[in-house]
Amino acid sequence: MRTEPEAAALNSKNKKPAAGMFLYFKQHWQLYVIFLLPAFVLTFIFKYIPMSGIMIAFEKYNPIKGVFHSPFVGFEYFQRFLASPDFLSYLGNTLKLSVYGLLWGFPVPIILAFLLNRIVNAARKRNMQLVLYLPNFISVIVLCGMVRILLSVTGPLNLLLGTHLNFMTMPSAFRTIYIASGIWQGAGWASIMYTAALANASKDLKEAAQLDGANILQQIRYVEWPAIKDVVVIQFILSAGNIMSIGFEKAYALQTDMNLKTAEIISTYVYKKGLLDGNYGFSTAVGLFNTVINLVLLICVNMIVKKMNDGKGL
Repeated sequence: MRTEPEAAALNSKNKKPAAGMFLYFKQHWQLYVIFLLPAFVLTFIFKYIPMSGIMIAFEKYNPIKGVFHSPFVGFEYFQRFLASPDFLSYLGNTLKLSVYGLLWGFPVPIILAFLLNRIVNAARKRNMQLVLYLPNFISVIVLCGMVRILLSVTGPLNLLLGTHLNFMTMPSAFRTIYIASGIWQGAGWASIMYTAALANASKDLKEAAQLDGANILQQIRYVEWPAIKDVVVIQFILSAGNIMSIGFEKAYALQTDMNLKTAEIISTYVYKKGLLDGNYGFSTAVGLFNTVINLVLLICVNMIVKKMNDGKGL
């Protein structure tokens, strides 16, 4: 039990670093302004000013009149989209593609990190990582071209199976193609942060577990998993919060007239309505709706994870 003088001395010691930091900042505030001002200016110019374009979602936008002089239509475009007979189809396709991709794709980088961590030979580990990371540097359009060649009627897969199926025209195959190609391209690169986090796992605990006869699964559960748990939670929250944010490039490049039943998602619909049809107000409204849903999902998932993870979230 500390006496009052000891407690006062301890409090004064704790206050000294904070007071010293405040004094340093007060004396050298110009230095902080010089370094932070460019970042603030660039963020304001490229992040906040473009947000004024959201107004297009509530206007019958005319490029000649501009954002501030186009006729105001309120929530007309939102009502039109929600009342559209294709709304549930586009929303369902987007959600299914995202949720299935999250369920199948999210665990793969974690598993890869655990497997890479078992490789003792440094040279072999680097070579394996190089092979796994390379697909990430392939352009999305090049990847889609490779997928189309692989799955064409005369492609390698049909030759291997002895069939003559055109997988790119099959609506039932689109989601599998999209998700599988995405896992192949991005899983290796996504495993980097988990591999780095595993470096913090206690080697002493791992050696002790091995001496005690723990098998590989037990070592992963009790030694390695705690080292990456927080990283996994944060990545899961961010991934779940971006469920509606599927880029249109890959989905659009893999679309055909025959597979649109499952391939048409909100982002490709926005692209077609906005840039191809020139309906800027309607496409902006649909995109804004998509963003709001993402924000709500992010908040909800973060709250759920906090309750399940002892209050730890974003």
